[in-house]
Amino acid sequence: MKKRSQFNSAQKRRARGFSLIELLLAVVVIVIMLAIALPSAMRAYQTYQLGSAARQVSGVVQFSRFEAIRLNMPVNCLIQQANGSQIQIWTDSNGDGIAQPTEKQAIFSGSVEPVSAGSVPGTGGLAAAVGVSTITAVNPANGTITFDRRGAVRPAGFYAIYLDDAGTPSAGYQAVVLLPAGAVQVWYSDAYGNWHQTN
Repeated sequence: MKKRSQFNSAQKRRARGFSLIELLLAVVVIVIMLAIALPSAMRAYQTYQLGSAARQVSGVVQFSRFEAIRLNMPVNCLIQQANGSQIQIWTDSNGDGIAQPTEKQAIFSGSVEPVSAGSVPGTGGLAAAVGVSTITAVNPANGTITFDRRGAVRPAGFYAIYLDDAGTPSAGYQAVVLLPAGAVQVWYSDAYGNWHQTN
């Protein structure tokens, strides 16, 4: 009989579940793990947003080049400030200077957007990394890139569209670089201007 009562009391103890101290310890461990992982996850997300913006700009620029070749005529890729705080980049296929819903475009209205070269560190380092003496920055509020009927950039030269995350400078910078023949490269820099090609 004594064995049976010991068995029942052991069974009752197991059925009670976790104690308050065990639950508090589990919560403390979870909070510590989140505190360690959250900054890394936020940096990764901000870097992803910046890379996504660069891919959008690169896509519109490349499409503009392909349109010039397809239409066998010069085509502009335009960057303009629209609706106050938005920056719009689009392929002006019909040459009217107005973004049409049928023309490929990207609109930036958040913290990640095209910026002037003056706000980006190490632009000379980008030119050196590309292997040229100078790169002309495209105006982020009113810029034009012209492709001739063969898809080359006119006037011939090296051009860059710089992007950053104004809310988080530690996320780094991106640059969409156009080569004279019309090829497009995407470059990434950390917050100190150390450039590396991403494509």
